[in-house]
Amino acid sequence: MLKIAIFMGILMALAFFVESCHSQEINAETASWYSTQSCQKEGTSGIFTASGEKFDENALTCAMRSRDFGKYYRITNLDNGKSVVVCHTDFGPNKKLWKKGRIVDLSKGAFRKIADLRKGIINVKVEAL
Repeated sequence: MLKIAIFMGILMALAFFVESCHSQEINAETASWYSTQSCQKEGTSGIFTASGEKFDENALTCAMRSRDFGKYYRITNLDNGKSVVVCHTDFGPNKKLWKKGRIVDLSKGAFRKIADLRKGIINVKVEAL
């Protein structure tokens, strides 16, 4: 009986820990932008996306860690309320940045619609459409 009580206590603590980590990740979602030039600096061609489409830095597209290419998302800048609808065409941001809360990389054109490019990184809300 004692083993069951200990096991249940561990499960409850684990559930609380997972939920608190999940809440922190939601509050820390950020976005940045990328261009052909920045892709080339990172070692990719900057010409084609992971979905096989030709990359147009001025199109309203994004890169996300999932591979549901072709899906549309509304990205809202939480600092000014501006939003843009983008098509998911590429894979990113890199794993290190994703773990720190970078949920999406927007094309230069998409980022420009909701923030000044000089801002670089913004707090966002991502909604699947």
